[in-house]
Amino acid sequence: MYIASDWKDYEVIDTGGGEKLERWGDIILRRPDPQIIWPLANETAKWRDVHGHYHRSSAGGGQWEMKKTIPDDWKISYGKLNFHLRPTNFKHTGLFPEQAANWRWMMDKIAEAGRPISVLNLFAYTGGATVAAASAGASVVHVDAAKGMVQWAKENVQLSGLAERPVRFITDDVFKFVQREQRRGSKYDAIIMDPPSYGRGPGGEMWKLEASLYPFLESCMEIMSDRPLFMLINSYTTGISPTVLRNMLSMTMGKRYGGKLTSGEIGLPITASGMNLPCGILGRWEA
Repeated sequence: MYIASDWKDYEVIDTGGGEKLERWGDIILRRPDPQIIWPLANETAKWRDVHGHYHRSSAGGGQWEMKKTIPDDWKISYGKLNFHLRPTNFKHTGLFPEQAANWRWMMDKIAEAGRPISVLNLFAYTGGATVAAASAGASVVHVDAAKGMVQWAKENVQLSGLAERPVRFITDDVFKFVQREQRRGSKYDAIIMDPPSYGRGPGGEMWKLEASLYPFLESCMEIMSDRPLFMLINSYTTGISPTVLRNMLSMTMGKRYGGKLTSGEIGLPITASGMNLPCGILGRWEA
């Protein structure tokens, strides 16, 4: 498992009973997590002394119960990378801290390349990977279908002092964007993607990971440069094995370029138990 273990502003304090207790800077949140199917050993005072508790609804979705006043927007840092946080209606805060394991890896790859690197970040959300790649010196194209997420990513880039770096923000259906990039002859040295299980583009375009991912990878391969550096796939889709991502990368990037393939779970350390919390999976191809 790839563990994001070097956070200072974030911590999984404890887990159990389908929930996790987290520290986001000075803000303590209690949120549900489908991976946590073990019981809560003891609901101590720390579980009740929280700023916010997200409750699932039996009808679907859920809502926040705010027990203490928190800012509408606050900041945490990972090294020199800074991120705006705010509770959303879907239990999230705008950041997936386990992705720090990928940020560190890609920052090292970009810094060690010894040449200008162009990165395409697809399904790019609030731009954690965009900020990481730009901070390492890459030029970045950030693409997401949700206008609000693209704006949030712009704010994160600015907050990290990277506003003058070559970062382009595009609100678009990623499949159509990649197809247009093929026609334009655009090329990238690295591609990052975090595809959803299901999705819908601005024009109603449908995405289903099981049916869409492989042809999408084939399209992405056509816009890789002659000296590709890496391709990274993240997934939070239930039932998909890391080996599936590795196999797909082997059949595409590996077949054409050789290189190195890795895959595995990605997770976070749990302070109280010393265990690790699995959060998602990844597949990596690198030259």
